[in-house]
Amino acid sequence: MFIIDFNKLRFLVCDDNAHMRRILRTLLHSFGAREVYEAEDGATALEMYSHYVPDIVITDWSMPIFDGLELAQMIRQPDGAGNPYAPIIMLTGHSEKRRVMVARDAGVTEFLAKPISAKGLYQRILNVVANPRPFIKTKNYFGPDRRRNTNAAYIGLERRSGGNAEIMQQPSLLEKARSGN
Repeated sequence: MFIIDFNKLRFLVCDDNAHMRRILRTLLHSFGAREVYEAEDGATALEMYSHYVPDIVITDWSMPIFDGLELAQMIRQPDGAGNPYAPIIMLTGHSEKRRVMVARDAGVTEFLAKPISAKGLYQRILNVVANPRPFIKTKNYFGPDRRRNTNAAYIGLERRSGGNAEIMQQPSLLEKARSGN
């Protein structure tokens, strides 16, 4: 077992609700994080994302200017500014299967339903740091592999569409975040 040193990670928290940003900041600080940048809308978040190059983005779905879904799509542009591989944790009060699939298809790495808990947030962060999924690039999609369990021999109806898929290992945060203790 290893311990994640949150002090070595940079976070961008994007939520239009100041109270929710404060809760997330407090939780991240309690985990040991020190670099937590905050934005109240998608446009500010994208600007901060390009400037601070956070390791992990935590964003609400519903926000002004553009929402968390649009933010995720802009971050996932392979030729855009910043790191298109950064894990994105989507927060929302709407956790219907359809919404989870839309977020997944936009390149969201993890999904966390509100009201959040410290344990739920910690588990999502631990998952994106310790178990990064490979990235897939097809003509229709660039982002984390949407499949949790992959079987290269699969030939059923749910197989990948969009032509040949290029599979890329994303840069791992594990070495950066591993505690030396």
